[in-house]
Amino acid sequence: MSDIEAIYGSMVFNDAVMKEYLPGDTYTDLAETIKEGKPLDLDLANAVAHAMKEWAIARGATHYTHWFQPLSGITSEKHDSFMEPVGDGTAITKFRGKELIQGEPDASSFPNGGLRATFEARGYTAWDPTSYAFIKDEVLCIPTAFCSYTGEALDKKTPLLRSMKALSNQANRVLEHFGEGGHRIITTVGGEQEYFLISEEDYAKRQDLMLCGRTLFGAPPCKGQELEEHYFGAIRPTVNDFMKELDDELWKLGVAAKTKHNEVAPCQHELAPVFCEANRAIDENLLTMEKMKLLASHHGLACLQNEKPFEGINGSGKHNNWSMSYGKVNLLEPGESPADNLRFLVFLTCIIAAVDDYQELLRMSVASAGNDHRLGANEAPPAIVSIFLGDELGDIVDALIDDHPYQSAAKVSMDLGVDVLPNFLVDNTDRNRTSALAFTGNKFEFRMPGSQVNLSDCNMILNTAVAHALKAFADAMEGKETDAEFEAAALAYIKKSLTDHERIIFNGNGYGDEWRREAERRGLANNRNTAEALPCFIEQKSLDLFAEFGVLDEQEVRSRYEVKLEKYTKTLNIEANVMERMVRRNYIPAINAYATKIAKGITTVREAMPAADLTYQEEQLEIILDGLKSANEAFVELKRMHAEAEAIGEDMQAEADAYAEKVVPAMEALRAQIDALEPIVDHGYWPFPTYNDILFYA
Repeated sequence: MSDIEAIYGSMVFNDAVMKEYLPGDTYTDLAETIKEGKPLDLDLANAVAHAMKEWAIARGATHYTHWFQPLSGITSEKHDSFMEPVGDGTAITKFRGKELIQGEPDASSFPNGGLRATFEARGYTAWDPTSYAFIKDEVLCIPTAFCSYTGEALDKKTPLLRSMKALSNQANRVLEHFGEGGHRIITTVGGEQEYFLISEEDYAKRQDLMLCGRTLFGAPPCKGQELEEHYFGAIRPTVNDFMKELDDELWKLGVAAKTKHNEVAPCQHELAPVFCEANRAIDENLLTMEKMKLLASHHGLACLQNEKPFEGINGSGKHNNWSMSYGKVNLLEPGESPADNLRFLVFLTCIIAAVDDYQELLRMSVASAGNDHRLGANEAPPAIVSIFLGDELGDIVDALIDDHPYQSAAKVSMDLGVDVLPNFLVDNTDRNRTSALAFTGNKFEFRMPGSQVNLSDCNMILNTAVAHALKAFADAMEGKETDAEFEAAALAYIKKSLTDHERIIFNGNGYGDEWRREAERRGLANNRNTAEALPCFIEQKSLDLFAEFGVLDEQEVRSRYEVKLEKYTKTLNIEANVMERMVRRNYIPAINAYATKIAKGITTVREAMPAADLTYQEEQLEIILDGLKSANEAFVELKRMHAEAEAIGEDMQAEADAYAEKVVPAMEALRAQIDALEPIVDHGYWPFPTYNDILFYA
């Protein structure tokens, strides 16, 4: 059994370690620098670097790296040893302040959307002291931002930090009216990570899983999730062993892994951490994803983090639980009487306005080829952004809009009818799994992100949009000197804003066709795929938002738009290539071989027994040959659509549109033909493990 208290944070250069390893004055100066966001002077950096090195070496580290998040969305690292030769055949260990605060990776070799040419290679990483350094695989990892030689952000972290600063500034302006200004307001995030675990042996036999992260073919299993027995069910011993090792490794890294359970689909699981400051939470989620993949092989498993690895059963998301706080004060805590909590109503109103005004940007932030298969598939929110408030907050909003008295929905006690069982209080707000953004007591749960996504993008946009709405409120309250003036103006502002943005609030079933029609009537956007979702990123409204708060300049926005377009088309290009290869080299030869076997069997039986009734065999052969013909026609059509999309050239949006509108439907058509033949062809002839094989291992 793990000694949680002993191992937790043991590989993290956290606040407790800083107090132990740094002189008192140095620790105080560093804490002040972090709090105020000031650059480190070199003397302070040297002292911190020396302490960090001594601590890391004492725990077995031999190298250090600047650990950063390029626009690929994953993490990158280059390892340098602490060793430094002294010229007499011996060596010492050194780690200087300048090596701590700045590194120099190649800025042209990462996705950059045209910000860097191949001959413009210089880039810089800069230490982010607000996220703790940690040791991973004998390497001291220093979380850093990544920028180009000319200063443009080339990573996910930098805009996130800028957006957090913008939100803090504007939230403080609002809080000043409540006598609470002057705080560092942080956004907190808890990222629930869903994933699949399958047999590593089956994984190695599926080219599509290995190269694309998802199955491009596969008929429905005989049994899927319809019995609803996997969710919260007993965890397989093999999976439980994996989860135990994962917990231990994450706890050492200070990741507060809290909850683990089976998810809805066979082989699907979830890990949920305790929430923390958004910047660190996202670093920790990326670490969690990395550890999941690496540790799975220790148990003969492969970890799948694609949003939709298997057709016909639930895909995987990453619910982003978001709130705002300072100290121990949660600004989204409604209190005992939300209707009388003016501060809460102000922040709630601003969030509603922000989501309505920038709904398309939020949708864009989670757009990917994988997530296109998941959103709206009766397992995740639809591609339409809406807010769920629940009964009590919904009634409060209605009362504010319509100017009628609000009757508090007091919590009621539920009696379960069994004496030994305790009565318990029923929450006034239910949980809505079909909503894109649901209020869940004292936070908003953004349910649209897919399991592979880096959460920096959606949090950066949510922070910036809310900062914009808070600024509008603070501007409107300028000059309201007395409490009475402010309260009257604030309530009037809340009423108008909620009236203007009421369309984004929806407490019903987001899966139904009725909601799609209703959303269209309300004027809400429904960008069904990534190609449709991305253009809003470079609209003037978006450019103005990012520029107003210094989160991204126009060049940085356009570069990210191009990177997202390129990743989308490259992903689908790879999937189409793999699909074509599997059909030509594996599926068609295997199906043809089985058809040949049947044909030879018919001939053999007829020769031995001319009067035998071979109707069944002949019908089966006809079905298979017709299927082969249809599959080949679909294969040829996919090749044609794929070639046309690739030939478009420099117009990246047009190429993405072609993939979305032509290549993806052609892939689905080819898949349908192959999948229809799978239940007919002898299992011994089928070239790859089927869903029945993969999803129900021991």
